[in-house]
Amino acid sequence: MTVNIENDSAIEKQQNSQKEASSQEENKEKLLPKVLTILGILVVIALIVLALIFFLDEDNSAITEQIRDVFIIFIALVSLIIGTTLVILIIQLATLINLLQNEIRPIINSTNETVNTLKGTVQFLSDNLAEPVIKVNTFAAKIKRIIKPSKK
Repeated sequence: MTVNIENDSAIEKQQNSQKEASSQEENKEKLLPKVLTILGILVVIALIVLALIFFLDEDNSAITEQIRDVFIIFIALVSLIIGTTLVILIIQLATLINLLQNEIRPIINSTNETVNTLKGTVQFLSDNLAEPVIKVNTFAAKIKRIIKPSKK
C-alpha cells in the first residue's frame, strides 16, 4: 500500500515537472516573436533618425536627391507589384465563386435530395414494419402475462 502511494506521488511529481517544462517552452515560444518585433521597431526608428540627420545636412543635397529618386522608383515598382497581385487575387476569387456556384451547389442539392429520400424511406419502414412488429410483440407479451400465473 505504501509502495503504491510512493509510486503515485513519484509519477505525479514527474508529470508536474513535465508540465512545467512544457509551459516554460511555450513561454519561450511566445516571447521570441515579441522580442523580435520590439527589436525590429528599434532598428526602424534608428534608421529613420539616421536618415533624417543625413538628409537635413545641406552638404549632402545632391546625394539626397539621388536617394529620393531611387526611392521614388522603388515605390513605383512596389506599387506595380501590388497592383499585379491584386489583379491575380481578383481572378482567383472569381474562379472560387464560379467553383462554388457550378460544382459545390449541385453536390449540396444532390445531398439534400438523398437525405429527403432517406427520411421518407425511414418513415415508410417505421410505419409499415416497425410499428406492426412492436404491436404484435406487445400483444404477445400481454397474452403471455395473462397465461402465466404471477408469482407472489
